[in-house]
Amino acid sequence: MKRTPSAPTPDEPNRYQIKVEGRLDQRWNDYFDGFSLATEPAPPHGTFTILTGTVTDQAALHGILNRIRDLGLQLYSVKCLDAS
Repeated sequence: MKRTPSAPTPDEPNRYQIKVEGRLDQRWNDYFDGFSLATEPAPPHGTFTILTGTVTDQAALHGILNRIRDLGLQLYSVKCLDAS
Protein backbone atom coordinates (compact mmCIF):
# COMPACT_ATOMS: atom_id res chain seq x y z
CA MET A 1 0.00 0.00 0.00
CA LYS A 2 1.42 3.36 -1.05
CA ARG A 3 1.55 6.08 1.58
CA THR A 4 0.00 9.41 0.62
CA PRO A 5 2.17 12.46 1.43
CA SER A 6 0.65 14.68 4.06
CA ALA A 7 1.11 18.29 5.06
CA PRO A 8 2.12 19.28 8.57
CA THR A 9 -0.82 19.52 10.93
CA PRO A 10 -0.96 23.13 12.23
CA ASP A 11 -2.18 22.30 15.74
CA GLU A 12 0.17 19.39 16.47
CA PRO A 13 3.90 19.30 17.29
CA ASN A 14 6.15 19.05 14.25
CA ARG A 15 9.92 18.94 13.85
CA TYR A 16 11.44 21.66 11.65
CA GLN A 17 14.77 22.50 10.08
CA ILE A 18 15.29 26.24 9.54
CA LYS A 19 18.30 27.51 7.61
CA VAL A 20 19.53 31.09 7.93
CA GLU A 21 22.50 32.91 6.48
CA GLY A 22 25.25 33.70 8.95
CA ARG A 23 26.76 32.01 11.98
CA LEU A 24 25.04 31.61 15.34
CA ASP A 25 26.84 29.74 18.09
CA GLN A 26 25.34 27.53 20.81
CA ARG A 27 24.72 30.52 23.09
CA TRP A 28 21.60 31.17 21.00
CA ASN A 29 20.14 27.74 21.80
CA ASP A 30 17.89 29.01 24.62
CA TYR A 31 16.76 32.04 22.60
CA PHE A 32 15.44 29.61 19.99
CA ASP A 33 13.52 27.44 22.48
CA GLY A 34 16.09 24.66 22.68
CA PHE A 35 16.54 24.16 18.93
CA SER A 36 19.88 22.60 18.10
CA LEU A 37 22.20 24.79 16.06
CA ALA A 38 24.73 23.60 13.50
CA THR A 39 26.66 25.36 10.76
CA GLU A 40 27.53 24.46 7.19
CA PRO A 41 29.38 26.29 4.42
CA ALA A 42 27.32 28.52 2.14
CA PRO A 43 28.65 29.09 -1.34
CA PRO A 44 30.75 30.92 -2.25
CA HIS A 45 32.28 32.12 1.06
CA GLY A 46 29.54 32.34 3.66
CA THR A 47 28.01 30.20 6.38
CA PHE A 48 24.53 28.86 7.06
CA THR A 49 23.22 28.17 10.55
CA ILE A 50 20.76 25.28 10.67
CA LEU A 51 18.25 25.29 13.52
CA THR A 52 16.50 21.97 14.17
CA GLY A 53 13.79 21.35 16.72
CA THR A 54 10.17 20.70 17.55
CA VAL A 55 7.48 23.35 17.76
CA THR A 56 4.16 22.72 19.47
CA ASP A 57 2.04 24.35 16.77
CA GLN A 58 2.10 26.91 13.95
CA ALA A 59 1.98 29.82 16.41
CA ALA A 60 5.23 28.58 17.99
CA LEU A 61 6.80 28.25 14.53
CA HIS A 62 5.88 31.86 13.76
CA GLY A 63 7.44 32.86 17.08
CA ILE A 64 10.76 31.30 16.03
CA LEU A 65 10.53 32.96 12.62
CA ASN A 66 9.81 36.32 14.29
CA ARG A 67 12.97 35.93 16.38
CA ILE A 68 14.97 35.29 13.22
CA ARG A 69 13.48 38.44 11.70
CA ASP A 70 14.16 40.46 14.86
CA LEU A 71 17.85 39.51 14.70
CA GLY A 72 17.99 40.69 11.07
CA LEU A 73 18.98 37.22 9.84
CA GLN A 74 18.32 36.26 6.22
CA LEU A 75 15.95 33.28 6.12
CA TYR A 76 17.07 30.72 3.55
CA SER A 77 14.66 27.79 4.05
CA VAL A 78 12.09 26.20 6.36
CA LYS A 79 11.51 22.46 6.10
CA CYS A 80 9.07 20.32 8.06
CA LEU A 81 10.89 17.09 8.88
CA ASP A 82 7.76 15.29 10.07
CA ALA A 83 5.83 15.65 6.80
CA SER A 84 5.68 12.32 4.99
